[in-house]
Amino acid sequence: MTSQNNVLKGVFLVALGATTYGMLATFVKMAYSEGYTTAEVTTSQFIYGIIGILIINFFQRVKNKNTAVKASPKNIFNLMLAGTSLGMTSLFYYLAVKYIPVSIGIVLLMQTVWMGVLLEMILEKKLPSKQKVIAVFIVLFGTVLATNLIHNDIELDWRGLVWGMLAAASFTTTMFTANRVATEISSAQRSLYMLLGGAIIVFSFAFATQVTAFNFEIFLKWGIVLSLFGTIIPPLLMTAGFPLTGIGLGSIVSALELPVSVTMAYVLLNEKVILSQWIGIVLIILAIIIMNVNFKSKKQG
Repeated sequence: MTSQNNVLKGVFLVALGATTYGMLATFVKMAYSEGYTTAEVTTSQFIYGIIGILIINFFQRVKNKNTAVKASPKNIFNLMLAGTSLGMTSLFYYLAVKYIPVSIGIVLLMQTVWMGVLLEMILEKKLPSKQKVIAVFIVLFGTVLATNLIHNDIELDWRGLVWGMLAAASFTTTMFTANRVATEISSAQRSLYMLLGGAIIVFSFAFATQVTAFNFEIFLKWGIVLSLFGTIIPPLLMTAGFPLTGIGLGSIVSALELPVSVTMAYVLLNEKVILSQWIGIVLIILAIIIMNVNFKSKKQG
């Protein structure tokens, strides 16, 4: 019964993390509508994010009386290097939603499903299972419906599509490295160093692109909200929830991010979402379920 309770707890944590992250792009779009730039949005998010994770690390250290495994210089370097893809994901995703609706942006971000299969195939030098191949085709078909490519009544800006696909590619890299780099140290330490690596990318981008005076009001208006929903709450909940659910169930639950993001955009931004787009979204979620359910063990049982 206890293990079942742990799984339920994990499902709740992952669901809450995914829901929180799903709301993020809508808040970014609202910040854009008030005239803030991508540089201001990402800079404020990462600065508050680093402060928040530093505070969490401090309290964890006090609680554990400094007994936790400390990161080695090699760990720090590898995590910061891995974190650069985290910074790129935020930048590319926010640039995407500048040019295309949030409901389309989140669907493009979900292309990590087939990109992950492709990356796994390249790194492990073996062909994916039939199950994964079927899931990939369902994702691609679902994407055609969800991005409304069949009906040409929505004119999609090519810049948004390119940034969206780049966001998916860097998000795939983040997910792969996050589960493999310096796993022996605490998730709060890992989050901190990955955030610092991401911050280097974000601050470099801000320095290169911010042509007007930096509007520091972003720190009062949107910075805290964006850091909580983007860099503090989701990673902490996900890293606490995934060990309890396992990767398969955790991935299925984290797909909640997709309908939450589209619903938020529909309610708060009045984005038009037609029935075929919802069908496409359901198909993408179905593909994630197919990819992560172990059919063989059920047959054997």
